[in-house]
Amino acid sequence: MENNIKINLGHNGPLVSKLGLGCMRMSSVWGGPVNDETESIATIRAALDSGINFLNTGDFYGAGHNELLVGNAIKGRRDDAFISVKFGAIFDKGQWLGLDLRPIAIRNFINYSLVRLGIETIDLYQPCRIDDSVPMEDIIGTVADLIAEGKVRYLGVSEITADQLRKANSIYPVTALEIGYSLADRQIEQDLLPTAKELGIGVVAFANTAEGLLTGEMHSPLAADDYHGHFSRFQGDNLIKNLEKVDVLKSLAKEKGYSPTQLAIAWVNAQGGHIMPLVSMSRRSRLPENIQAVGIQFDEKEMELLNSTFAQGQILGSTYLQR
Repeated sequence: MENNIKINLGHNGPLVSKLGLGCMRMSSVWGGPVNDETESIATIRAALDSGINFLNTGDFYGAGHNELLVGNAIKGRRDDAFISVKFGAIFDKGQWLGLDLRPIAIRNFINYSLVRLGIETIDLYQPCRIDDSVPMEDIIGTVADLIAEGKVRYLGVSEITADQLRKANSIYPVTALEIGYSLADRQIEQDLLPTAKELGIGVVAFANTAEGLLTGEMHSPLAADDYHGHFSRFQGDNLIKNLEKVDVLKSLAKEKGYSPTQLAIAWVNAQGGHIMPLVSMSRRSRLPENIQAVGIQFDEKEMELLNSTFAQGQILGSTYLQR
């Protein structure tokens, strides 16, 4: 199965696949195990073969392991891939320490990324978050300088507010916003999504299944060692009530002949031509179902059912997406 749907990433951005491949989980996440590298590389190459050209990574995913993996996968076919890289997060042994967004650090980060990826230019380069420790002008200005130098093609931003997005875009045109978005996480609909649309900025939407809540495979209570248990959404009565909402998604998926995960991706995809679902995969076997999801259509009644069931405030508790 091929993914032949293409969109412009933002009003004046490049042509990319409507479905993006998130590579993060191919590496150790929060100190967890590393997936089979041979299968991960084969998955990236199969995605490229299918027409998915948007590959998302970060220099801190697996302490550089993810970039090395992507670099290995795209050897000999650089022109087939659009590489998106996040920077700025500092980890030690899987533990978050904070951000380093100083210009000198950004210049250091990108040189290591280019070597690990084995490329001369990163297509989309973005701070993973923005804090107040470094002036926005310095952060965005440094990426703008890297674009002028040919090390970067387009500026992206990630996990920021509408006001921050406006300010970043006033310093240098932002091509894409990467942000968590799903049926269960719709808080960005109030101001961030409208701002991105107004400014002509593409949206790369990750966490389409709300950290597994919308897959239909989660049950209450969770295992004691399940990392989801750190977030109130997945605790006690919250999880029980949230899974009742997911039952509606499961029923609709069964009626339509798809999986709940496919409908969750399809819903995000249906929110606009400027929105790209970014789906994490580490196995080739998942490619066909995820590509199929982009082609799923909802009638007015189905969309109304989903939007009312998962209206803002219907999902109880919070996750890391709601800082």
